[in-house]
Amino acid sequence: MKRVYIRTFGCQMNVYDTGKMKAQLGLDGWQATDRMEDADLVVINTCSIRDKPEQKLHSFLGEARAVKRQRQAADPDDRLLLAVAGCVAQQEGEKLRRRYKDLDLVFGPDAVPRIRQLVARAEHEPVVDTEFLDSDDYVFADVLDPDAERSPTAFVTIQKGCDNKCTFCIVPSTRGTELSRPSDEILAEVRGLVARGVREITLIGQNVNSYGLKVPGERTFAQLLYAVAEVPGVERIRYTTSHPRDMGPDVVQAYRDLPQLTSHLHLPVQSGSDRVLRRMKRFYTRDRYLRLVEALLDARPDLALTTDFIVGFPGESDEDFEATMDLLATVRFHGSFSFKFSARPGTAALRLIDRGDEVPADVAQQRLQRLQDRQRQLSREHHEAMVGSIHPVLVEGWSRHDPGVICGRTSTFKTVNFEGDETLVGKIVPVEVTRAFTHSLRGRLVPTPVDA
Repeated sequence: MKRVYIRTFGCQMNVYDTGKMKAQLGLDGWQATDRMEDADLVVINTCSIRDKPEQKLHSFLGEARAVKRQRQAADPDDRLLLAVAGCVAQQEGEKLRRRYKDLDLVFGPDAVPRIRQLVARAEHEPVVDTEFLDSDDYVFADVLDPDAERSPTAFVTIQKGCDNKCTFCIVPSTRGTELSRPSDEILAEVRGLVARGVREITLIGQNVNSYGLKVPGERTFAQLLYAVAEVPGVERIRYTTSHPRDMGPDVVQAYRDLPQLTSHLHLPVQSGSDRVLRRMKRFYTRDRYLRLVEALLDARPDLALTTDFIVGFPGESDEDFEATMDLLATVRFHGSFSFKFSARPGTAALRLIDRGDEVPADVAQQRLQRLQDRQRQLSREHHEAMVGSIHPVLVEGWSRHDPGVICGRTSTFKTVNFEGDETLVGKIVPVEVTRAFTHSLRGRLVPTPVDA
């Protein structure tokens, strides 16, 4: 029996790719293991959108190489294959092989559908595959993730790559140009997942709002949402990530029409300053973003908005940062991912640093701390307002932090922990919120569960 251990760093797209790797390798008899020491193949699926995940690769790769050497020292015939996948693999390519001589396989995101062939080759010789495929040659992996059988939620990719040129972002150079997956393939995967018990589908892509726009005759993103909602058994639909520039009124209308579309939207804004947004090449203004938020809340008043912020972008002044803090207070986001600007290789923002516009590290850290403190306060206030109310919760499984307690999510993507048993997993049950914390809620199951 051959065993594979996959360590995943980074975004939801990487989590999805990891599932596809497991599914495809399973066709060749590979079984997933949670212990690297038991594996015959170790794959590190990497992210390079910021410096920290990239550094995690090098740290973990050191551990994996130590295991490989110990195994071979004990038994020269006991070979452990080491592979690096994902965006860092795409970014570094042959450099990784030169730096780490005992790496057997390096492959980028475009090569994920070919992992079976790559692993077979790597058993005989080192392999580096970081070529981007033409749209006519690219095939989306369609084997279902085996973990889908154990979860009521699942990701479904609808596109790869990105054609935007945000000056801070490395994604276009690590995941290639934008390519929309045929909607018939998407719907077939959704139907297959529902047949396995999945009830919540999350559509993922680098910029889902531009889905289908460059393919004559293809559905638009809004039309895809309606089509997924028509699949029997789909109870909830989420999606990520949206670019505010490309979100049209047809998607806003879907929030009025589709009860399956959940009341949560992650809408990255990055900055509240028009000057910084121009430098980032985001192609929307603060006012346009706020008008979009207004339209969305008009369509779905209980919509919980979350976002991304980058602080300390080159040239960001105190005034620019205060504009971001003001936007945070105006929208009152339910949550946000916020980071100090991290210079990535090959991005246009590097030129701004070269011009001397870099924000001092201590100033960026102080700004980040202020923003995160305010966000925690807002998140807590949103949660406290939910105490005493009842919400349909899709039960996902046991709580990782509280033994004997199960957890699930509301339509607004709030995590609720409450007493129950595993027979509730996959069901949507009414839960009364009894306590509020910054990042989660505590609740109690309301008698007479209903399957909503």
